[in-house]
Amino acid sequence: MPRPASDTTTAAKSRAKAKLQPPTMWKVILHNDDYTTQDFVVWVLREVFRKPEPEAVRIMLDVHKRGKGIAGIYPFDIADTKIAQVKALAERNEFPLLCTLEPE
Repeated sequence: MPRPASDTTTAAKSRAKAKLQPPTMWKVILHNDDYTTQDFVVWVLREVFRKPEPEAVRIMLDVHKRGKGIAGIYPFDIADTKIAQVKALAERNEFPLLCTLEPE
């Protein structure tokens, strides 16, 4: 049975009013440990997170001095992928570097 024209118009108007929400952003956090070298952390920040050298060094110093540092802020899927890349690189290089997510 076909819908009356008013039902179709109402549905189209309600869809038009619905606004797209920006994706929830997540902070990718690197954590300090006693074994991962500072050079490796800088290298990870440059390779995985595409940080320029001065910014990578600044973040590494946050990790070293404060216990953790924000490597970047991304939508969930990208943040999750970055964490997997860091974990794989750390394991391959035999470092226990911990990388986690926090909602922004």
